[in-house]
Amino acid sequence: MSVVTASAPPRWKSVSLWVVRGLLALTFASAGGAKLYGVPMLVEEFQHIGLGQWFRYFTGTLELLGAFLILVPSLAAFGAALLICIMIGATITHLFVIGGSPVPALVLLALSAIVAYAKRGQILAVLDTVDDVLHGEEAGPAA
Repeated sequence: MSVVTASAPPRWKSVSLWVVRGLLALTFASAGGAKLYGVPMLVEEFQHIGLGQWFRYFTGTLELLGAFLILVPSLAAFGAALLICIMIGATITHLFVIGGSPVPALVLLALSAIVAYAKRGQILAVLDTVDDVLHGEEAGPAA
């Protein structure tokens, strides 16, 4: 019989990931707050996008939600996934609708992807649970 021990990641990796998560949370909380507050530059930008101001409120709310989720250790992967989706949309919008450089959105996309990859176990655990439910297996330990 062999014993497999799971070791924790090196401390520098944990600290680095927390720094990235903190920077993402600050960035998206600021951006989401500015969208909800109605900063004139953002109001004009979303007017140019052409979907109406409801989309500015929707995007700002999603950014604030992502900023919150990425700081909660058990939900960080889901926050990162949400932020990835937002940044894919931002990149496409910059490239095809409003112009300007998509580089900031791509950098935030890459940082969010790092967090999602580092916390991929959270997403895999949910997918395993969903798979078990769909195939009629009981979730949790057997009696």
